[in-house]
Amino acid sequence: MNPQSSSSRQLPDVAFDAAAEARALEWVGMSHIALPLRIATPGGEPVQVAASVDVAVSLDDADARGIHMSRLYLRLQDAFASEAVTPAGLRRVLQSLVDSQDGLSSAARLVLRYDQMLLRPALASGNAGWKRYPIEIEALLVDGHLRLSLAFMVEYSSTCPASAALSRQLNAERFSADFADARPISTAVVGDWLASERGLAATPHAQRSRASVRLQLRPQFEELPLAALIDALEQRLGTPVQTAVKREDEQAFAALNAANLMFCEDAARRVAAVLGNDPHVERYEAEVAHFESLHPHDAVAKVSGSGPRHD
Repeated sequence: MNPQSSSSRQLPDVAFDAAAEARALEWVGMSHIALPLRIATPGGEPVQVAASVDVAVSLDDADARGIHMSRLYLRLQDAFASEAVTPAGLRRVLQSLVDSQDGLSSAARLVLRYDQMLLRPALASGNAGWKRYPIEIEALLVDGHLRLSLAFMVEYSSTCPASAALSRQLNAERFSADFADARPISTAVVGDWLASERGLAATPHAQRSRASVRLQLRPQFEELPLAALIDALEQRLGTPVQTAVKREDEQAFAALNAANLMFCEDAARRVAAVLGNDPHVERYEAEVAHFESLHPHDAVAKVSGSGPRHD
């Protein structure tokens, strides 16, 4: 036998066959491609992260059987080897994907999923720890127009205002009962009582909670405002879930919870106040969920709106 080499053989390509039921298709591509991405970090060099990527292009030619699928994969792999994930970089990648189809496509779509790691300082001890934020970026290029969407989640603690009021009432009633016949009362005696087990008749219920956010971004900015948005939301909610925790950090966290009592409605309004005033945001949708410890169902609130107007 004298087999031909792969370079001289003519391989069949049925992609050039006529489509059996001709029509254009909105999107054709691949999902869950494993790729490394270069992600910008606050004040530092881009870091490489493992990502899952969906890619698709439009099939505008109704008579074409299919797109050039392998070209998408190779262009995507080559592009992200050098391009950091920025609005301008995503535009270049998307345009390259459209160009790879030799006129079959006029639009391209990318969805990038990865975990953003941010180093978070402890509240009081001087320690720090890493916190993981699942991120999803959707980028669309249609007829040369870029549209960017960003989705992420922020975890925080929520202490129920109603439960806090009921607990304060029980604490006050116990104080009145324990000191009914003790007059006058010194501040030292009251302080010792408050620090004892008798000084805590009830505690309000609190729970881990989550704000899930999806934004349509204005694409004229040079960087994706991910870390800045996360920081702003955690600061406004007031009780972000912690990483490194010693006793002094736990005490500081308890004080933050007392200063930030909130129903899910309160949390949703705080989230909306941040997103509605951020100049990067065109539109937003947010859902807050308080994973209640009082009952087995969650308390949920949703809010949507627009970013600040710009002339």
